[in-house]
This record gives sequence, C-alpha cells and structure tokens, in this order.
Amino acid sequence: METIKIGLIGAGGNTRTRHIPGFLNIENIELTAVANRSLESSKKIADEFGVQKAVANWKSIIEDPIIDAVCIGTWPYMHCPITIAALENNKHVLCEKPMALNYSDCLKMVETAKKNGKCLQIGHCIRFWPEYVQAKQIIDSEQYGKVLAASFQRLSLTPTWSWDNCFLDGNRSGGAMLDLHIHDTDFVQHVFGVPNEVFSRGVIGPSGDYDHTVTQYLYDDQKVVTAEGGWIMAPEFGFEMSFKIMLEDATLLYSSAQEPTFKICPKEGEMIIPEIEDGDGYSFEIHHFVDFISGKSVHSVITPEQSADSVKIIEAEKESIRQRTKIKLK
Repeated sequence: METIKIGLIGAGGNTRTRHIPGFLNIENIELTAVANRSLESSKKIADEFGVQKAVANWKSIIEDPIIDAVCIGTWPYMHCPITIAALENNKHVLCEKPMALNYSDCLKMVETAKKNGKCLQIGHCIRFWPEYVQAKQIIDSEQYGKVLAASFQRLSLTPTWSWDNCFLDGNRSGGAMLDLHIHDTDFVQHVFGVPNEVFSRGVIGPSGDYDHTVTQYLYDDQKVVTAEGGWIMAPEFGFEMSFKIMLEDATLLYSSAQEPTFKICPKEGEMIIPEIEDGDGYSFEIHHFVDFISGKSVHSVITPEQSADSVKIIEAEKESIRQRTKIKLK
C-alpha cells in the first residue's frame, strides 16, 4: 500500500492524545504537516510526534498537493470552512464532531464532499466504541427480543481547562449539547433511526447554552428512549458515560466508571461478561477512515448525511427546550 500523507489541522487535547497516536499505530501513514494556533505551537507538536513539518496556517496544509487527507481537530465553529476548503482541494477529511454548529453548514459540507468525490467522515467515535458496537449487534440480532426501553447518560465536570476557555464559549464549542450530548443523540440515531419527535428539557450553564439536557426520542412504537448529558457536575465527579438497555429477555448495562464495563443480564441464567475488543472508539474510527481512503472494502458505519442529521436532531432538542413542547423531525 502506498504511504498516505496526513495533514493535521488543530492539535488540541483529542488530537494529541487520540488522533495522532491512532494514526501512528497504522502502517504506511505519514504525518506530513501540522497547523495549530501558531507556528510555535505547531513546532512543539511536530517535535513531539515526529511530524514532517510545522506550518503557521491551515491553508498551507489544504493547498499542499502531496497531502492526501486532513484530520481536523479545531473548535467546531471552524469545522465547516476548513472542511469545505479541504474537500475542494482534493483532500479526504476526518473531522472531529460535531460536524458543524448548525444543520445548514452541515448540508454544505455534505454537498461539497459529493461534488468532489472525497471521503468526509465525522468523528462520532461512539459508533466505533467496542461496548456500544456490541450493544448494537445484540439489538440488531434480536437474540434477546426487541428493545422496550433504553437510557443513555454522558455526564462530566465543567471543562475549565481548554485554551482560551473555548469549551465554555457556546459560540465556538456549541456548548455541552453539541460537544458532549451529541454522542448519545448520534448513537440513538445509529441504532433506532431519526426519531419522529423529540421532547427535551435543559438548563443554561456556564457556556451560555444548554449545558445539561434530558431528551426523550419518540418513535412509531412504544419503546422509551432517553438520553441525558451535560457538564455541570461537581469537579470530584469526573466523567462517566453509560447506558441501560432493556430488551424483552435481557438487560444490557454499560458504565465507563465500573469494571467490568459491560454486562448482559438475561432474564434466565447468570450474568454474562462479554469479552471486549482492545482499543477504543477513536482508534477504530481512524482505522475505518484509513481503510476507506486506501480503497479497502469497509462496511458503512457512518455517513456525512447521518452526521448532519445528528446536528439537526440537536437543533430540534434545543427548540423543544425553548418551546417546552415536542418538536417533529418527520
């Protein structure tokens, strides 16, 4: 396989701890260039991880003809313009979630990817997270019957550690709903499809946006599907993502704060502790992206249209909070 040359645009915490190590663990990948907030910060990343060159401006990367693909890890308010420019310069794109801060920008990204025939993958890592992958496989197989109810939680202390306090600037990060809660909104869509309606409650938090939210996703059948997410927990709480999925003949339990993380509780028989594949959603999403742009046959896990729909659902959830009523999506 020919070497794939990757350009890194934005090198914050996720890029340094997740994306760069993920790419470096794959053969025939070269980290060709990095553009961070300044040339100085770009040089620090290049020196730390062996990136071939550091540049001061992200446009230098997308205009470089030798670069095959870019990994965009900037703050969300920059996702749309950088993605569109990269696609128009013949680059494949792996862009951190959320796709953009609004559905309209998402649609522009979708159309640009189609027009230029390039891969656009949004980093919805939960679709690749081993325990969530197993849960979806169990649901799809109906080996324990149909889903009666499912609840998802993603709770965090307030993120006060970001550069220029960007997390708590809703105009740049999107607040907790687009940064954190969207993980579960997207997984709900992945498993059950786009809901007919949503009904949400939320509170304004330190970002100036809704920083704690509870949503019910309404479908044609009677199953009860909810997700709760936010970052207003006390500092000592830390972080936890979890789910409880009630099937006709079993309950699936997951929590990142417990060991073992994933349990299956059948109605009959003893609890089952499944084997979990080594790795996390970040490493598997990066492998998927590289395999796809390398021309390998991969099964579809996520599309740009689905990523856009997740932002559309979040917008409906926000509107539900504002209007204090159900909002139709179909």
